[in-house]
Amino acid sequence: MGNGDSRVRGFAARAGGWSTRHRWAAVGIWVLFVVLAMGLGSAAGRVDVGNSDQLKGETQTAARIVEEAGIEEPAGETVLVQAKDDGLTATDDEFRAAVTAVVAAVEKTGRVTDVTTPYESDTISKDGRSALVQFDMRGDSDTAGERVEPVLKAVEEVQKDHDTLRIEEIGGASMMKTFNDAFGDDFKKAEYSAVPVALGILLIAFGALVAALLPVALAITAIVATMGLMGLVSHLQPMSETANSVMLLVGLAVGVDYCLFYLRREREERAAGHDAQTALRIAAATSGRAIVVSGVTVCVAMAGMLFTGIAEFEAMGLASLMVVAVAMVGSVTVLPALLSLLGERVEKGRLPFLRRRASGSGDHSRIWTAVLRRVLAKPLLAAVVATGALLAVAAPAVGMKTQNLTLDQEFGDSLPIVETYNRVNEAFPGGAEPAEVVVRADDITSPQVRAALADFSEQAVSSGASRGPVETRVHEGQNVAFVYVPLVGGSDQDRAAKSLHTLRDEVRPATLGTVDGLEAPVTGQVAGSEDFNDQLVGSVVPVFVFVVVFAFLLMLLSFRSLTIAITSIVLNLLSVGAAYGILVAVFQHGWGASLVGAEGVGAIITWLPLFLFVILFGLSMDYHVFVVSRIREARLRGRTTRDAIQHGVVTTAGVITSAAVIMVAVFGIFGTLSMQSMKQMGVGLAAAVLIDATIIRGVLLPSVMALLGERNWYLPKWLHRMPDLTHDESPAGAGAPVAKGGMDQGSGRGTGHGADEGERVPV
Repeated sequence: MGNGDSRVRGFAARAGGWSTRHRWAAVGIWVLFVVLAMGLGSAAGRVDVGNSDQLKGETQTAARIVEEAGIEEPAGETVLVQAKDDGLTATDDEFRAAVTAVVAAVEKTGRVTDVTTPYESDTISKDGRSALVQFDMRGDSDTAGERVEPVLKAVEEVQKDHDTLRIEEIGGASMMKTFNDAFGDDFKKAEYSAVPVALGILLIAFGALVAALLPVALAITAIVATMGLMGLVSHLQPMSETANSVMLLVGLAVGVDYCLFYLRREREERAAGHDAQTALRIAAATSGRAIVVSGVTVCVAMAGMLFTGIAEFEAMGLASLMVVAVAMVGSVTVLPALLSLLGERVEKGRLPFLRRRASGSGDHSRIWTAVLRRVLAKPLLAAVVATGALLAVAAPAVGMKTQNLTLDQEFGDSLPIVETYNRVNEAFPGGAEPAEVVVRADDITSPQVRAALADFSEQAVSSGASRGPVETRVHEGQNVAFVYVPLVGGSDQDRAAKSLHTLRDEVRPATLGTVDGLEAPVTGQVAGSEDFNDQLVGSVVPVFVFVVVFAFLLMLLSFRSLTIAITSIVLNLLSVGAAYGILVAVFQHGWGASLVGAEGVGAIITWLPLFLFVILFGLSMDYHVFVVSRIREARLRGRTTRDAIQHGVVTTAGVITSAAVIMVAVFGIFGTLSMQSMKQMGVGLAAAVLIDATIIRGVLLPSVMALLGERNWYLPKWLHRMPDLTHDESPAGAGAPVAKGGMDQGSGRGTGHGADEGERVPV
């Protein structure tokens, strides 16, 4: 059958065929889609996750009460006045003069209200060396960080006049400004540098500017379109800045990967002697199909985040799902049209110092060829060694400890405000992050309620949950009161959590719980962390089951092999486990932490394990589908399973290496950030991709498939009735003819698929 007689089947092949026949229409539709998505999204505006959306439990209940009451809680600030030596106390004239100077200085700015001295509020430490001046920022608390600078400067001026004292400010507004100044640009630089890094690697991989620009252009347009879609979707599911960053990471990774897979295959077929149109049809039927299978699998994995019940995770999951879907559709529609329009011009802008890379069969990696020769010579030994190595790397994960990182764990000693935070917590345990009890009653001023509030404040201290002082603010018009309780334990989260449980389980029922119709949810930083952890732990099983089961079913339908489906899941779980092990070893135990510029903080941030599982499971399937598709394609063309493994792994080695290097580099950029949570995320993602592209795909996958032999294609007879999504015909002109009696996926024996001896079966 001639090259021009190929019959195109399957969504990817049909889409690619239509695009190459209607090139300008395909490009125009894509551009119109991107412009419309961005325009409509901008016009609709974006709704971000609010406090009441964040969690279930008491934290959400408290936020709902505050919102319904219409109370705008101001951003509270605190100035620590502390003697540097033991001889000076808060009762001395010099100390009092400093407090007076602080009060005068902050009031003079006109930016503050409700200034309270330590002598009025009894915020003097037990040793008498430390005291707190407290006040609120005027205006909206969400934007207080933008208005706090004059206040910070006023406090700094007072410090200059009192050398024997430490005079330092801390609070929601000052921390917001400090972190934005220190790390806001950090994030932007990381996000902006990801694209040039990816482009540089692609230039080396392709050796031509036009070929390198195509994947980046596809990824960027997919990201831009998704940003617009996020605005529209946010009216149903609120979005967030974190979802933006995750979407950018995932969009760049899969957008570049999908285009890389397609472009490499098209170049390979042209180098093998096929004309441009035939090369595109073959790429559409092979790499295009792999992209669709991979994209759907990644989307399913990302959808797992929707089962957490946590708004931030739901936003990240939906944003990631959308960008993968957009990149997938773009790869099998507009990309073939662009390649058809460019033709040989895709090689324009060739770098003179790089040799011309023929991406055909001759461009096999000599390194991977050598590795595969040894792996396939002794597959059992290779499988045992690779599995043992991965299990050894994963072993530290057994002792994984997760928690929300404290301020000093998150930022180390890189910021002076962290030292202030620690000093406040040392002098006033829990004072920097008190528990907040939001009390709502039918009549907040009734004697019964006032008595219950007084009893609660007294028992909070007598129970050992707090050392005081307990502050109560009553909003009579809304029948709401706020009770602020410094928790014993301070920045020690385990001890602070015990104090919180004492408040919730013992003190509250015995006091506020005795008043009918009264609500008193306990919120605050520690309470929010506890509620978040409870919600996250409860979602682990449903997310895990959803992702694994649906990924298994997709592999089963896509390859019609029970064996391939099972090994896919097992290998991906090994990859994720190894990433967990590296995270725990580096960040919990501190092994080799200096090599990545990290500190052993003794714990992994709470949200990261589940986040990594979903992201890595999806991205691992990206490579897995691509390699197994190529192996299966070679097997369908009549090669033995062993030869098909050799062919499939070696011919995909170059593109997977390039894709992995890009992913590792992009994720590694986030591993260089100062925040430990971002560093953990970057290192975890980069390590997992590196392991997946080398040990898993280069050693373990081929050795396991070699050991299984024809059992790789096993499908029980009772599953033969399930939908056939494989389109088992080999692409015309893509290789050797299918011999009569080719691969039978039910038993590994021949069926021939109705082909005559030597006939090339069309797609």
